[in-house]
Amino acid sequence: MGHPHTASLPDGTLEDTGPAQRFAHEGFLRRQSARDSAARTYARALPIVPVRARGLTIEGADGRRYLDCLSGAGTLALGHNHPVVLESLRRVLDSGAPLNALDLATPVKDAFLAELFRTLPPGLAHRAHVRFCGPAGSEAVETAYGLVRAATGRSGLLAFPGAHDTSAGRALDTTSAVIPGAGIARLSHPQHHRCPSGVGGERRADLAARWTEFLPDGPASGVPLPAGVIVEPVRSEGGVVPVPDTWLRRMRQLTADRSVPLIADEIRTGVGRTGAFWAIEHSGVTPDVMVLSDAIGGSLPLALVVYRDDLDPGHPGTPAASFPCNQLAMAAGTATLAHVRENALAERAATLGARMLHQLRQLVSEFPCVGDVRGRGLMIGVELVEPEGDGKPGCSGATRAAECGWEASVRPGSGPRLLPAAPELAAAVQRECLRRGLIVGVGGLRASVVQLLPPLTITEEQAAAVMDRLADAVRAAARCRSGGTAAAP
Repeated sequence: MGHPHTASLPDGTLEDTGPAQRFAHEGFLRRQSARDSAARTYARALPIVPVRARGLTIEGADGRRYLDCLSGAGTLALGHNHPVVLESLRRVLDSGAPLNALDLATPVKDAFLAELFRTLPPGLAHRAHVRFCGPAGSEAVETAYGLVRAATGRSGLLAFPGAHDTSAGRALDTTSAVIPGAGIARLSHPQHHRCPSGVGGERRADLAARWTEFLPDGPASGVPLPAGVIVEPVRSEGGVVPVPDTWLRRMRQLTADRSVPLIADEIRTGVGRTGAFWAIEHSGVTPDVMVLSDAIGGSLPLALVVYRDDLDPGHPGTPAASFPCNQLAMAAGTATLAHVRENALAERAATLGARMLHQLRQLVSEFPCVGDVRGRGLMIGVELVEPEGDGKPGCSGATRAAECGWEASVRPGSGPRLLPAAPELAAAVQRECLRRGLIVGVGGLRASVVQLLPPLTITEEQAAAVMDRLADAVRAAARCRSGGTAAAP
């Protein structure tokens, strides 16, 4: 990591850190490397040791300060240690309330559900039931799958690759349309920028919808009527890909016509992140089931499923989790939901996010290695591509794109071009961002999409600093890639 002996000041300038700070910082990282599983992901790309944090800012053990646009992978809707969250936690701790009450009724749980129901889409709120599960979003997805299977008596599921999936859904990483044994059929995703056929825009959305209709209706497809269809209004881990509202309304219609529950995965997109309180609301669609986690716990682990009351099994279940109703998480979640609602932070995310997207899209024309800038609200992705040539040696045509690990990349103002994803370049941009005191995520196709998930409380001045540092990081990484030398931040 560049400039390991400097610390960024609030104005963005750098100063030397002391040897004691550097020694402590390096010791933490060395011991983590020796003890932690090799499966750790964020720590490998972000060699920092957070010791203090407030709002958008993190201070490391080495004394450096960073602007955090990863936000705990989207869990920090209000940023780090927001006063309303801290106060809610203190009240619970000082009250002597039990911290683990399983799924029993408690005043904390009652207040959380009251605030949650205030925010739900009106078409669902008046007839919703809630099921708490384990603290992770993957467990909430598994719970939703089990719910619709029990309610419909069917076993199959329709889902999309690159979304929040679980032990069964991880088979979606394969290239097959139908996953044998998993009971999951993989749907074609409506994305304008990349698709194996090289078709984008409304035509792409129409083709995706037709394929979705064909699977359960076509006698030759081999896919029976499913128990449910799960959609993520903005595909997060798949590279920050918003789905068209018209397509989502079409999904609602085809599922309703066939009595198939529609599951909205709002794990990453909920609580104002995309410019509406729930991302599904952009399309005016009311789902049958909503899967919630991440920001719902106000930075602490919490996961639940909200569903239409007629899907309730009507009989007691078996205990499945030791931590279904995290009291501290529900207190923090209540404070977060109320603060976002009362201060119109979703609407602010829509306005500020649109402005950031508009400015960041200038990178597409400035840098050939930037294939696309997309997102919704304060959920933004910058996709990096290999700009040299129109194809990979030995691989020609869109029909072979999937075989080569590519997809047709449609750059603005041009026709479909086979541009390979550039994961090494994305990793370089992430490193250059870190050198400049900016923390960003990486995901999407072959980890080639730089992801911004700033808290909804980010100020306009901070947003400008984020965009300046990101553009500078892209410039430095592109210069190094072309054989030049990166300028010092």
